[in-house]
Amino acid sequence: RFARLAPTVAQTQTYDGGVAIARQYRVNEQIRVPRVRVIGEDGEQLGVMTVPDALARARINELDLVEVAPNADPPVCRLLDYGKLRYLTSKKERETRKSQKSNDLKEVRFRPNIGVHDFYAKLRKVRQFIGNGDKVKLTVRFRGREAVHQQLGLSLLKRVADDLKDDVRLEHAPSMEGRAMSMVLIPSPTSTVKSERNDNATAVTTE
Repeated sequence: RFARLAPTVAQTQTYDGGVAIARQYRVNEQIRVPRVRVIGEDGEQLGVMTVPDALARARINELDLVEVAPNADPPVCRLLDYGKLRYLTSKKERETRKSQKSNDLKEVRFRPNIGVHDFYAKLRKVRQFIGNGDKVKLTVRFRGREAVHQQLGLSLLKRVADDLKDDVRLEHAPSMEGRAMSMVLIPSPTSTVKSERNDNATAVTTE
């Protein structure tokens, strides 16, 4: 357990319990200073002690000694489960990335005369994007004389919205953009949960 190595670049990150600690740390034998101020796993102040004494206390409790404030005098270390810390940090980063994805705009393209199989394949793709928290732009492209049958495109977009009515909200109503008709759907507050529970999200290549 005490053979772990960790990067030594210190960045601020909040650990469970609200204590600010470095995002990358000196851990256990990486800590080279002679004395440190030690904080227990539950936040109690254990006082200033030598690093060997602090490591011994960590071993007794089956924890790691993590330097959380290297610039303090003396540096501050905390007794904690370093593996748990890395897990919590990684989980928070994943959640942050997921929340940022809500700003992504995905596009799924349809043809006005799309077949039944292709329609449901595209529908699964839209549901997958919505389940990931993305906005989705649905586009129906018209070729040649198809442009005179815009009602077909409107009906197609309405059909998608109706099939996903429990998972989405309409952000932009259908409108023409050149020879294409498009609308934008965004996840409803419960759409991500429903997608994770009900949809296996088969990967389908859009046009």
